[in-house]
Order: sequence, then C-alpha cells, then structure tokens
Amino acid sequence: MRTLLIISALLTSVAGFSQSFLHPGLLQKESDFDRIRQKIRQDAEPWVSGWKVLEANSHAQANYKPRPVSIVYRGYDGVHKENYALLYNDIAAAYALAIRWKISEDTAFANAAVQILNGWADSLTALEGTNDRVLAAGLYGYELANAAEIMRTYPGWDVPAFDRFRQMMKNVFYTINHQFLTRTEGCMTHFYANWDLCNMDAVMAIGVLCDDRSMYNEAIGYFKNGPGNGNILKAVNVLYGDSLGQWQESGRDQGHTQLGIGEMGALCEMAWNQGDDLYGYDNNRFLKGAEYVARYNLGDSVPYTEYTNCAGVDQPVISATARGSARPVWELVYNHYVRRRGLQAPNCARMAAALRPEGGGGNYGPNSGGFDQLGYGTLLYTLEP
Repeated sequence: MRTLLIISALLTSVAGFSQSFLHPGLLQKESDFDRIRQKIRQDAEPWVSGWKVLEANSHAQANYKPRPVSIVYRGYDGVHKENYALLYNDIAAAYALAIRWKISEDTAFANAAVQILNGWADSLTALEGTNDRVLAAGLYGYELANAAEIMRTYPGWDVPAFDRFRQMMKNVFYTINHQFLTRTEGCMTHFYANWDLCNMDAVMAIGVLCDDRSMYNEAIGYFKNGPGNGNILKAVNVLYGDSLGQWQESGRDQGHTQLGIGEMGALCEMAWNQGDDLYGYDNNRFLKGAEYVARYNLGDSVPYTEYTNCAGVDQPVISATARGSARPVWELVYNHYVRRRGLQAPNCARMAAALRPEGGGGNYGPNSGGFDQLGYGTLLYTLEP
C-alpha cells in the first residue's frame, strides 16, 4: 500500500509539472530575448531599426515617472472625469522599459519598470466609469500582465511585491474579464469581436502570470467555443476560398478590424509560447481573416457579405472609415505564418513592410488607439528568412 501511495504521489507530481507554465512565456520568451540581443550586437537589420525606435520613445526612458491612482475611470459616468490615459501611458512605459532591460541588461531600466508596476499594485483598487471599463480591463489587463511577466525574471523585484501585483491583477482585472466572458444575455453577439478578444487576452495573460491553468484554459475554450464574437468562427465569420476570411467588424471601420487582428494575434502568440497552436486552428482561419483585413487596408478590393446580428446591427457594405490607418500589429502575424511556418501571407507581408519598423505606445498618437497594442513588432517578432 505504501508503494502504491508513493507511485500515486509521483504521478500526481509529474502531472502537475506537465501543466506548469513556461516563464517568461507570454508575448516574449527568454529565447526571444537571447536572439534579439545577439542581432543587436551584430548590428543586424531590421532589428537595429526596431531597437532605435524603442530607444527613442519617451516611455522607454529610465527617468520615466509613473502616475498611479486608486480608481481608473474609462467612460464618463456623469460624475468622474476619465483618467485612464494615466494607466495606458504607464503600461506602455513598463513594457518598453522591461524590453530595454532584457536586451541591454542595464538594470536602470529594470528598476524603472518595477517602480511602475509596484506603484500600480499598491494603488489600484478598481476600474470604473461606463461599460467601457470592460475594455480597460481587457486591454490594460493583458498589456500590464505582459510587462510583469517579463519583469518576474528580475532579481530586484522581490517576491512579496510580485505577489501583491499578481493579487491586484486577479482582483481588479480578472474579476471584470471573467464576468464579461461568462455573462448570460439573449444576444451574445451584441458586442463586437474586439470586446471579447481583449478580455480573452487578459484572462490568458493573467492566468500565465498567476500560474492558474483554469484561467488559461478559459481563454482557450472561448476562442474555440465561446458564445460571443471572440470565438474564431464568429470573428472570421465568412470564408472566401482558401485565402480570405471576412472579419466581423469589417462593416464598422478599419481601425477596429486592425485592433482585432492585434488582439487575436496576441492571443495566438501567447498560447503558442505555452505550446498551444491557435494560429493553425480550423485550417489557419486567423490567417484568412488577417489576409482579408490587410488586403482591404492596402487599398485592394475584397468580397463582402452583409453583416447583421441579434442586436439589430446591419452593415450592408464594408466600411472605408480609417482605411489604411497604421497599427503595429502586422509583424507578429507575418513572421509567424511566413517565417515560422512557411505559409503564404502576401497581404500581411505587404502590410508589415509598409509599417516597418513598428513602434509602440506613443508612436501612433496620444489617444487610446495608439496604445491599444504593445507594438515594437519589428524588433520583437522578426525571424530569420
């Protein structure tokens, strides 16, 4: 009996280990930083051009001063002034500083990043405002978790402070993410794809950061089977042959279609780094959606099927609003499908080339749309041809 108990314990231990996460293991892994560092030392392009964009960004400076608050408001509730720009600027800085530290190995950048993360961990208690607080929970939740996941490898970030940060992420962000994704209403496609996707990103990122497999699996499950438009079958809702797939927000505007590509790309990359291939799910369905969005934003024509939903939305034609706008989301998609997997993605390739080198928060204007993506894709995602 004792032998059986020992064997059972060992098997449980092995099973638990097999479920452990790779750290750092969200948008970047340690091997990614090793590769990039080598390329910078070799003065290799396009990595050096991407590095210079990062170095020049005002958010990436070691003297950056964070401005944490206890309550972040997104959406005017009739009483409180919106202040969410404080959060998205500080997140852009924490992420940029984390990258500068990992590549340069200068601890001045690490200390500045930790100061930002600790400031928010010790201050933030709630996200409020209108229903737009759900967007804040999603977008800023996954971005903040990515900065922290990189910094968890810094010896100067002590364990109690890191644990306080993780608890804040669960209490303030995940609570809203989970409530939104598990809501029950008669019209589950009422919200556009980007609402679901950013919250799925946050759930996955916080799950890895907090070593919570159930959170991570929640995001994977929604991608495949969720009732809302974050489900890949609804986000890319019409297929045209083997190469194009209409994006759910195409009849709305092109800023949001590109935002959706960035959000789904982030989800796929984070999952890929943990050993799950969402990029290839349903015969590379995400690639078809990305090719569609890229093609239209490059000025070419695409087929379009009238979009309607249960909330009364009717979009009979594709929208030209914000067509061709710049968002740093294309290097990730292009490099995965073309350079990592050897597939064809001609429109994503052209889009990536047009925006190269990609910048980050602060390089695309001062408003929230310029901070909805972490960016720096040329530096971070470029792989060998």
